Amino acid sequence: MVHTVRQRRLEAKTDYKARLAMLKSGKPRLVIRKTNSYMIVQIVETKVAQDSILFGVTSKDLLANGWSNDKKGSLKSLPACYLTGLLIGKKAKEKIKSAILDIGMNRNIQKSRIYAVLKGTVDSGLNIPHDEKTLPTLDEINKNKDFEQIFKKIKDKI
Repeated sequence: MVHTVRQRRLEAKTDYKARLAMLKSGKPRLVIRKTNSYMIVQIVETKVAQDSILFGVTSKDLLANGWSNDKKGSLKSLPACYLTGLLIGKKAKEKIKSAILDIGMNRNIQKSRIYAVLKGTVDSGLNIPHDEKTLPTLDEINKNKDFEQIFKKIKDKI
């Protein structure tokens, strides 16, 4: 018997085994996706085989919150990722208490940009199961001194 691989798996877009495990949990998912220039973060709920986006934020939203336009090319840096996670966490905190992490087909690398988003979301008050050693510390997030003032200003504003 020949087994055909699903099209989205061939295109490296969907890991069906991981998706099924997340759907069985019944909890909302914190979906984090990387592009070449920014991060997309969404809280997604699944009902009867349909995903609905409850909250969505991109790192482009930081421009409206005080991120300077001359640093527009750094919207996927560690500080920008942390602030993006903080932004979605503050939006979702009243409606959602807990979620699970969905990194899709991205590589699982400790202290990476994906985990900076997770740290921002957890720091905002959402309960997401994780291992503390995978998250970057605030010192690692703020090691670039160019972003230190912008980071503090936006963090206080959010």
